[in-house]
Amino acid sequence: MSNPRVEGEKPCRLNRRFDGNGAWNAELAGNLTQAICETYEDEAGISHIDGGNMPERDAVISVLETFLEVLFPGYSGLRPVSRAAIGFVIGDMVNRIYRDLTEQVRRAYGYRCTLECCEGCDCVRMAHEAVLGLLQRLPDIRRVLKTDVQAALDGDPATNSSDEIIIAYPGLKAIAIQRVAHELYVAKVPLIPRVMGEFAHTVTGIDIHPGATIGGSFFIDHGTGVVIGETAVIGDSVKIYQGVTLGALSFPKDACGRLIKGAKRHPNIEDNVTIYAGATILGDITVGHDSVVGGNVWLTESVAPHSRVTIADPDLTITQRRHR
Repeated sequence: MSNPRVEGEKPCRLNRRFDGNGAWNAELAGNLTQAICETYEDEAGISHIDGGNMPERDAVISVLETFLEVLFPGYSGLRPVSRAAIGFVIGDMVNRIYRDLTEQVRRAYGYRCTLECCEGCDCVRMAHEAVLGLLQRLPDIRRVLKTDVQAALDGDPATNSSDEIIIAYPGLKAIAIQRVAHELYVAKVPLIPRVMGEFAHTVTGIDIHPGATIGGSFFIDHGTGVVIGETAVIGDSVKIYQGVTLGALSFPKDACGRLIKGAKRHPNIEDNVTIYAGATILGDITVGHDSVVGGNVWLTESVAPHSRVTIADPDLTITQRRHR
């Protein structure tokens, strides 16, 4: 079945039959190129032509991998680290992060200026301040990541090694990337925090928006399918399992029916809460501290501290299979 034609669309010159054996030739190449270029004329939002240079996704991911080496030195195997040379190794990586990330952040600010037609914006200075602010936060990020590793060590009986958690657990990698991306999100850097977050989503199966605010000692067990929204606020010593969603119940709109960006719409999870697999918690509600949310729960209202939220046991039917 052929694709339906969009109203007003120009007929494609490639639809006519070509004589001969259909071999590649200059006419075919030219017609194909022109047909493709014609699709760029409507500027429907999937082309970036005549605009400033956007950040390069691969360059951002490369910087992010260097960040992970600084946060967890010696675990990637890419750069041997000894105590005698650690200052040189880390210094080289920090300088590389500053140089490469500043360029990508400058591009991101420039891209936003192009969209908003702003004047007098010093993108170079803003990029320097954003990247420097992130680098200055790295000691604090490492301190909180130590609590995340300890939370995994204390909460998962399947491991006895912090090394195993750092090198193998997808939950810790997703959290580490989110803590880096969050700093750029707070600095209002366009695009780059989302590139980092979606890279983590791709490699771990865990989707944490860089805007989420997350306390220390955070443990995601297994992790596949976890979704944490932009305005979620998570306290200290929270543990969640695979398939948990901290999402939005509805999306507020303005008088013209357009989505209102940035409104608080995701849950608040207080300290010492455990959320079991498959639970869905939606809206700007609060789960009180020291509560437990059972598996597959659908929760759209706040619960008090020390609550236990479960669903009724399903009716199971168990029969014996006949042996032949």
